[in-house]
Amino acid sequence: MKSTPRRQFMSGTAATFAAAAAAAAVSGVANATTTPSSAHPKRKTMSAANNYLDFNIQNTALVLVDHQVGTINWAGELASGEHEQLKMWTRVIARFAKGAGIPVVLTSSMEDQPQGPLLPEFKEILPQEYAARIQRTGVINAWDDPAFAKAVRATGKKNLLMGGLTTDVCLVPPALSAKAEGFNVVALMDISAACTKIAAQNSRDALTRAGVNCMTVTPMLTSMLGNYTSPASRYFFEAFEKEGVYGAFAKGNLR
Repeated sequence: MKSTPRRQFMSGTAATFAAAAAAAAVSGVANATTTPSSAHPKRKTMSAANNYLDFNIQNTALVLVDHQVGTINWAGELASGEHEQLKMWTRVIARFAKGAGIPVVLTSSMEDQPQGPLLPEFKEILPQEYAARIQRTGVINAWDDPAFAKAVRATGKKNLLMGGLTTDVCLVPPALSAKAEGFNVVALMDISAACTKIAAQNSRDALTRAGVNCMTVTPMLTSMLGNYTSPASRYFFEAFEKEGVYGAFAKGNLR
């Protein structure tokens, strides 16, 4: 790969995070100096939000719910061509997690029904995790399946990156359940898609109210790396190159 696109991407990403850090610092000062009026106490929020910046390679697990050959076709919010984009980002984060040593939990729902088997890419990228996948036989909220919840707990990680197909049926319920149990959850929206556009918005609203950050793969992984000289950055760039992400960026019009 030519070095120019990589340098441009790194430069742009660094600038973006620098601006975000500056904005956060200003916000922090403002919050620290503002005293809420005792006459108008704030309503208690549903759940304290976790900070995605606390996620790193060592303290995080990846949980992928129902990325199946049938369920991806139920993601009605996706326009023509966006199904392939979703699969691209799913492969990127799967490759990164495998290379960086991040635990991965896979689960599927009723593979012998219209949902179908998991996406075949998992067999190649995550062979052990694919073989150990939790095959649910009807439980809709994956967290209600004892084997799935046990597998997530067994990772020993309190920070969970989660994605699901569909967002509204397969991602939101287990994400909220994991959050209620005390896990810090980030929902990855570009490896998830809802049945309809209004369901997609409702899902983001529900997750945000519960304190679940909604992120996408690229800023999440760069945040976890923290530094492009990190040993794990090798797997970031390898995944991007393997899956043609730079070319997709250049074409534009990504979801």
